[in-house]
Amino acid sequence: MEKTLIIIKPDGVERGLIGPIISRFEQRGLKFIGMKLMQVSDELARQHYAIHEGKPFFEPLIQYITSSPVVVMALAGPDAIKIARNTIGATKPSEAAPGSIRGDFGMMVGRNLVHGSDSVENGELEIGLWFVESELTDYERSLEEWILEK
Repeated sequence: MEKTLIIIKPDGVERGLIGPIISRFEQRGLKFIGMKLMQVSDELARQHYAIHEGKPFFEPLIQYITSSPVVVMALAGPDAIKIARNTIGATKPSEAAPGSIRGDFGMMVGRNLVHGSDSVENGELEIGLWFVESELTDYERSLEEWILEK
């Protein structure tokens, strides 16, 4: 089972889109293994976005992600990365397909509502950065047979 980190960013929280965004992942059949509302510290933001350090948008990105609470989720499932990223839509909302989160709710790349891990490796790393082991839950869903083929 792949794991992915999903963050509902400050614009998603402030716009009251937590429920509709969570619903998209739930309806796809991804399994929630961790979730919390939190205020992102400057230190955590810099760790998470370290790959962008030195780029012109880095400091505004840090200010944005720390400006208001976020909802952080760890999701699992076969092809979880690809399924989550398709559910989220293209980085630029103007290029995101209708029916995707960004395609339906987004307007600008700097306010694109959601972060999703871009690889299996990053999914594991990011979940480890945002969650401690005791915040993650492994369980069997009774409806698995209706979502996943054996």
